[in-house]
Amino acid sequence: MHSRPAYSYRSDPAVPAFADDHALIVFDGECIFCSGWVNFVLRHDSQGRYRFITAQSPLGEALYRHYWLDSRSYETNILIENGVAFLKSEGTLRMAAGLGLPWSLSSAMRIIPRALRDPLYELVARNRYRIAGRRNACFVPTPEHRSRFIA
Repeated sequence: MHSRPAYSYRSDPAVPAFADDHALIVFDGECIFCSGWVNFVLRHDSQGRYRFITAQSPLGEALYRHYWLDSRSYETNILIENGVAFLKSEGTLRMAAGLGLPWSLSSAMRIIPRALRDPLYELVARNRYRIAGRRNACFVPTPEHRSRFIA
């Protein structure tokens, strides 16, 4: 897996400028499974730690390309925290850890090598539309949560 230096997107002219003062979750807005995860995070993120953007947005697509990901299949959520991108199982476990107890206990799963965790993540990601379905349009946040989304 390739990695980039922290905040590398700031110097990439293809990535529109955005507020990166909070951790950002980039997700497939057409995926019901992914949208369910976002709703879960919104319900449990009492500190307002995370901001969100759909992968289908211009910024989401630019971030996927910046991190050498396919900007059409969206088979991983991206967590950008302190300017660093975390993908697949690592990103998901870090997201859960940021929600506090009891969700932070999931960090214990990081003792399992990524080489074992990521294939399971990839299996779910490849089958996410079969598991939960697909929206005809991108996820739209409720008015209550609109401020947590980057346009």
